[in-house]
Amino acid sequence: MRRRAADFAQVLSMKFSLLFVNISEVVFLCVMLDFSSAGDCEVCVGFLSRLYEGLMSRHVELTPAVVEEDLLRACGKAVGKENRLCYYLGATSDAATKITGEVTRPMSFHLPVNKICERLQKRDSQICELTYEKQVTDLSREGLSKLRVAELKNILNSWGEVCRACIEKSDFISLIQEVATKYSKQTGTDLR
Repeated sequence: MRRRAADFAQVLSMKFSLLFVNISEVVFLCVMLDFSSAGDCEVCVGFLSRLYEGLMSRHVELTPAVVEEDLLRACGKAVGKENRLCYYLGATSDAATKITGEVTRPMSFHLPVNKICERLQKRDSQICELTYEKQVTDLSREGLSKLRVAELKNILNSWGEVCRACIEKSDFISLIQEVATKYSKQTGTDLR
């Protein structure tokens, strides 16, 4: 009888150790999948990081009201994908829902921005699907002619310029080259 009890205890011990290994592997995989899904919140992390750094540079005590005030101010100036993020957060005047509290409260407690974006992703998956447009570094006529008209329009929109009389692709290229000297110092682009 003792022999059977010892054998049973040994078998039970081996099964529990295998179960523990399997559970730890599952936990590891879940953690890795969670990190990989949160790693692509490019616009959210970038925008909220700049917001947080601005708040910290002013040396103010972070309260949800102060953070919300700065968030609304930053969203008022936001353009492009960052404006779309503000719309999803409800920080624009035309937004249908308002989830700014999901940003202001955690940020006032100094929660890391990537964690805030992970939480936002659970509320609205579109938030982490936003990515910045790739920056064009070659503003020469040859380089611009390789781009689509939509990409040329995006360049102008990112500068706050609009081409009302542009019909042909060459019209957009000419306008970009005309106004590029104002913006090339900011973006570090090549005008040759």
